[in-house]
Amino acid sequence: MPKIVDHERRRDEIALVACRVVAACGFDRATIVRIAREAGYTTGMVAHYFDTKQEIVIAALRLILRRIEERLSAAAGGGERELLALLSEALPLDATRFTECAFWAAFWGQVSADRRLKRVNGWMHREYLRIFERCLARGWREWRDWPPALRAQLLRSVVTFINGLTASVVASPRDWPPARQSEQLRLQLDMLHAWAAEAAGAVKLRAGRRSGQAA
Repeated sequence: MPKIVDHERRRDEIALVACRVVAACGFDRATIVRIAREAGYTTGMVAHYFDTKQEIVIAALRLILRRIEERLSAAAGGGERELLALLSEALPLDATRFTECAFWAAFWGQVSADRRLKRVNGWMHREYLRIFERCLARGWREWRDWPPALRAQLLRSVVTFINGLTASVVASPRDWPPARQSEQLRLQLDMLHAWAAEAAGAVKLRAGRRSGQAA
């Protein structure tokens, strides 16, 4: 009886190996031959699933995004303490997440020179925003009461901070032990929440004044 092959699982296996190879060796040195060798496959086997290295890279990006979303969706509950734990799942706090983030950093270095990768990066960024918006809505009970423009600004600030912290950790991992990463994220969330509450209050006050003048 012929062996049943789970092709989607095999594609994910190759993509995950590519993620590790790129994180360890850099984008240019992560050849299909090296990826195939690390995966324990022939180059022909890898070529059966992916036509080019770019296709493998895109599959790895999608896999990482899916893994991040699964981790962020797995946590239950809400509240500010839970929000910190939730968003910490996107930080390179352990070997697995460091590899994912190192892969992201290597990918970002290629985006400006490749039109297709620019489109993929745009799509990934929109998905990233969607995932983190859901987290903020769960963590901050006032979220849905705040004006849409304020929520958009908060979301961009959180994502920009996490991306920047991630890049810093990948570049200088010894300077950023897990506890320091978590503390910086907590501080950023506290400052953003306080700023948003004040800004939302000012908007409400101005709206009340205009309503009173109209009356």
